[in-house]
Amino acid sequence: MTGTTQVPYLLRAARGEVLDRPPVWMMRQAGRYMKVYRDLRDKYPSFRERSENPDLAIDISLQPFRAFKPDGVIMFSDILTPLPGMGIPFDIVESKGPSIEPAIRTQAQVDGIHTLEPDTSLPFIRTILQTLRQEVGNEATVLGFVGAPWTLAAYAIEGKSSKNYAVIKQMAFSEPAMLHQLLGKIADNIAIYLRYQIDCGAQVVQMFDSWAGNLSPMDYDTFAMPYQKRIVDQVKATHPDTPIILYISGSAGILERMAMSGVDIVSVDWTVDMADARRRLGSKVMVQGNMDPGVLFGSKPFIRDRILDTVRKAGKGGHILNLGHGILPGTPEDNAAYFFETGKNVTELLEAVPV
Repeated sequence: MTGTTQVPYLLRAARGEVLDRPPVWMMRQAGRYMKVYRDLRDKYPSFRERSENPDLAIDISLQPFRAFKPDGVIMFSDILTPLPGMGIPFDIVESKGPSIEPAIRTQAQVDGIHTLEPDTSLPFIRTILQTLRQEVGNEATVLGFVGAPWTLAAYAIEGKSSKNYAVIKQMAFSEPAMLHQLLGKIADNIAIYLRYQIDCGAQVVQMFDSWAGNLSPMDYDTFAMPYQKRIVDQVKATHPDTPIILYISGSAGILERMAMSGVDIVSVDWTVDMADARRRLGSKVMVQGNMDPGVLFGSKPFIRDRILDTVRKAGKGGHILNLGHGILPGTPEDNAAYFFETGKNVTELLEAVPV
């Protein structure tokens, strides 16, 4: 690794340093919109093989870094990856999504969930993260990530993706004690996993509670936020200097509550105006986001103007430029490249373009 005395740009920003421009990376920046990824997927059709074979996962993680030089390189993995290590098997079927069979529906199944031992069940994670650190040096910050308890429990209980979350909500409202026990077990295991990722080389970590936006504020306060906070508290007890980001899709109604989890950075989706998000969250909480991924199907002047609008509204410091959700399949690679290029030149562009 070269230049080890330096601190990568995104990590500096995530620790609160005010820099010349916001760092830039994209959720799902490694994946289907890139031809090099699709070619590799054709050769290795199993998602779990691609994400759990270190050589493949490292190569995929580095594909956008080689192409676009973002400020962050996030390991190619899935939020469900640690589940088998706690006794919840899963598979990912191409074009259909995750499948958990049998779904978690009984007290006996909840009782059977055991403590995660990452070095035993997830040894590939260490190899992936250590190698990514070596490969990118200080040219980029290496990000790890996990799923939050509500979202992981929803997958486990529903058994697959869901549109209305009826099964987990039935459990929440009719058998809350069992669900709380499950959420607590998942939270403690995810805290173990998050600390493990940091020990293996992750410099910033993001927690995805993708489905918590489907909860009412009252139920978010009961079933989601306390378990996010339980993870944050455990991680901060041992790794106080590692910045933690929280992302929730459809979070406009619970934005302030997201900050109550204790995370350092709230990743904002595109349904909130960035200026409003800044006002609502206050100056002590950093923000990430929040351009609509659909903008990347627009013209380059349109993409540029939306980036400038986002950065202008986010203000100086405390902002990581990103999309408000993962980049969409079918996005032109040239437009993704332009997003990164514009993000890296945004200060000069803001000076040149009148408000």
